[in-house]
Amino acid sequence: MGEQRRGVVYGLAAYVLWGLLTIYWKELSGLSAVELIGQRILWSALLLLAVLAVTRRWSVLDPFPRDAHLVGRIAVAAVLLAVNWTTYVWCVTHDNVVETALGYFIAPLGTVVIGVTVLREHLRRAQGVALGLAALAVVVLTLGYGRVPVFALILGATWACYGLLKRLVPLNALGSLTAETLLLLPAALVVVGAFEASGDGILRTGTTAQVALVALSGVVTATPLLLFAAAAKRVPFTTLGPLQYAVPTINLLLGVAVYHEPMPAWRLAGFALVWAGLAIFTVDSVRAARRSRAPHRPEPELSPVPLEG
Repeated sequence: MGEQRRGVVYGLAAYVLWGLLTIYWKELSGLSAVELIGQRILWSALLLLAVLAVTRRWSVLDPFPRDAHLVGRIAVAAVLLAVNWTTYVWCVTHDNVVETALGYFIAPLGTVVIGVTVLREHLRRAQGVALGLAALAVVVLTLGYGRVPVFALILGATWACYGLLKRLVPLNALGSLTAETLLLLPAALVVVGAFEASGDGILRTGTTAQVALVALSGVVTATPLLLFAAAAKRVPFTTLGPLQYAVPTINLLLGVAVYHEPMPAWRLAGFALVWAGLAIFTVDSVRAARRSRAPHRPEPELSPVPLEG
């Protein structure tokens, strides 16, 4: 198997695993989402530190923590990641899987908004049309829900902002996630300790199976991330980009077909508008990436941020 084909397999495996994490978190329904994220950070930090110790790859953390500006960026990224994870897990454990799908469908369009408003990038016409369709979708869904789809917007916004910060951090996937979990670890220890001290902790209230699943949270966090990192080294982001939509697609199918969440006409209409916007956005991004490879046409290549549950 060629390197590029192997990279596609790695990328697809990463995105499918991220999508299937919904099943994993669903099995932990009834437990506090806040404590679950505390446990996830704790076990992820332990696993990542063990990996670095065994492989002796401590250099992936350089120049963290000596660079104060870098620590600040990673700290903000870590907070965004924690908010995203907590929102996602709360939605999954409270029968809002379909809304998580909407949030991660919106995320790439949120990246465009950040590019225009923060990075002062030029908004291409196709991107403007895609954003207009996304805005119309939010209006349709707001009318249908009787409320703004807050959880979806939080997921999309935090992930888009997280993606921006990841581009400003000169660490690879392993080093970046390790640094983020280390910065979040003190808060995670406080959360886990408080729940256990109150008698409501997972070790006291969870089943044996749930405790075992929580202990595996570091593995389910790191595995797809490392697969994605392996894929990113072998194939261009223009190839990986469209694959990222596998995650919200899997979430949507699980929410409707497995967990029997409602999909009325108004919700389907909202999703259809988002899908139309994403189709326009993806085609335009691929064309822009091809033009960037032509002489004297420097444009940024589509750069998907790995979606994590």
